[in-house]
Amino acid sequence: MAKLGKRTKAAREAFAGKELITVEDAVALVKTNAKAKFDETLEIAMNLGVDPRYADQMVRGVVTLPNGTGKTVRVAVFARGPKADEAKAAGADIVGAEDLMETIQSGKIEFDRCIATPDMMPIVGRLGKILGPRNLMPNPKVGTVTMDVKAAVEAAKGGEVQFKVEKAGVIHGGIGKVSFSEEQLAQNVRAFVEAVAKAKPAGAKGNYLKKVSISSTMGPGVSIDLTSATGN
Repeated sequence: MAKLGKRTKAAREAFAGKELITVEDAVALVKTNAKAKFDETLEIAMNLGVDPRYADQMVRGVVTLPNGTGKTVRVAVFARGPKADEAKAAGADIVGAEDLMETIQSGKIEFDRCIATPDMMPIVGRLGKILGPRNLMPNPKVGTVTMDVKAAVEAAKGGEVQFKVEKAGVIHGGIGKVSFSEEQLAQNVRAFVEAVAKAKPAGAKGNYLKKVSISSTMGPGVSIDLTSATGN
C-alpha cells in the first residue's frame, strides 16, 4: 500500500495546476503517470447540461473509435434459426433464445454487449430489470436490435462504444488503453466527444458540453479545453 500511496501522490503532484489543457497534453500527462502493473484503460468523463429525468434531455448513442478500445468484448445475441447461425459465424460468444433468457435470469451474465433480432424482443423484454441497469438492454437507437446481426456483432467486436448519460448528467466511457500511442488516444478522445456532441437532445438548454476530463484507471483526472476537444 505504501508504494501505491507514493505513486498516487506523485501523480497528483504531476497533475497539480494543470487543467483545461489540450487533448494532446492531457493524453501525454495521463500516459506518463499511468504506473499500474497492468495496461490501464483511458477513461473519459463528460459533464453535460442536461437533466436525464426528462425524456427530451436523454443522451445516448454509439461511436466507433478509430483505434478501437483495446478490450475484448464478449457479445451475446438473441436469435433463432439462420440469424443464430449468422451470429455465430460473425463471432458472437453466446447465442440463444429462451435458454439464454433463463441463463441471464439465473444471474449469469458473461457478456459486455447484447444484441437481438426484432422478433426476440418479447423474450428480451422480460429481462429489462436485469439488463437495463447494466446498460445491456438491446435498443434499436444504438443498433443492437437489428436483423443485420453480422454487422452488429462485428461492430461490437471492432471498437464500437455505447454511451448513455447518468442521473447526474455525466457520461463515462473507456476509450482505449494507455499502451496506445498518444496520437491514437487523442483521436479516440475527439471521436467520443464528437459523437456525444452530435447526440445533443432537443430538450437541452444553454451550455450542453460543460466539462470533459480524462484519466487512467488508477490515476487522477485532468480536464480538457473544450475547444481542443471539439475543434470549435
